[in-house]
Amino acid sequence: MDWNVFMNGLLDTAKNIALKLLAAVLVLIIGRIVIKWAVKLIKKSKFAQKTDETVMRVLLNFVNAGLYVVLIVSIIGILGVPMASVIAVIASAGVAIGLALQGALSNLAGGIMIMILRPFHIGNFVDIGGNSGTVKDVGIFYTVLNTTDNKVITIPNGTVMGEEIINYSSNDTRRVDLVFSVAYGTDVEKVKNLLLEAARAHELVLDDPAPFARLTKQNESSLDFTLRVWVKNDDYWTVNFDLLEAINDHFIEEDIEIPFNQLDVHIAK
Repeated sequence: MDWNVFMNGLLDTAKNIALKLLAAVLVLIIGRIVIKWAVKLIKKSKFAQKTDETVMRVLLNFVNAGLYVVLIVSIIGILGVPMASVIAVIASAGVAIGLALQGALSNLAGGIMIMILRPFHIGNFVDIGGNSGTVKDVGIFYTVLNTTDNKVITIPNGTVMGEEIINYSSNDTRRVDLVFSVAYGTDVEKVKNLLLEAARAHELVLDDPAPFARLTKQNESSLDFTLRVWVKNDDYWTVNFDLLEAINDHFIEEDIEIPFNQLDVHIAK
């Protein structure tokens, strides 16, 4: 074997590999820059301005993932790997991964359904399967809630679409329902008037629909009155707590007894 020929061949091979690696690195760097630019361009487009924020976030996640797949396939092609072999490997791996990641695919399908059906939007206060919080983000696979005590809950989108969703922010107004218990023998009309007066006196309570107060249940040890008032969504908790405190003070001022559980025992001779 001619040593010079061998070395020349080795050098040519090394140069070829080095050039391919250099080209792949350049494509990777430029591709990432282009992807970021494309995503920013979509965000600033008129289409994005007119589209719901929740839908846009899901779409951008899909676009971002799709562009990176194209970039990776391009780099593999530059490195000289036969595309037929790559496609065969991807197809085989896809079947195996699909079986192993059934949950992830379910979450992906859930993300698509959220984008289509839009049961909630970014910023809505919702209850999903017993988890309550403000929708912080909707991704391809997960929905993120921020709770009232500043905890972050990450829920798989497959679970989201399989659970009952309560959206407290979909309407502009919301009803506050409060129950007050008083002792038997208390003047019913007096309690109703007191509850209505407290409701009408609060500046955040809406006049239409009008506040409602009635005796709704005769409990074992108490008469239960229900007070219902309508408020704007943002004022719900303020009105809820204000009315509880105000009506408690009124009960004390008017000597209205708030009963405790009682049990009458009769002893037979």
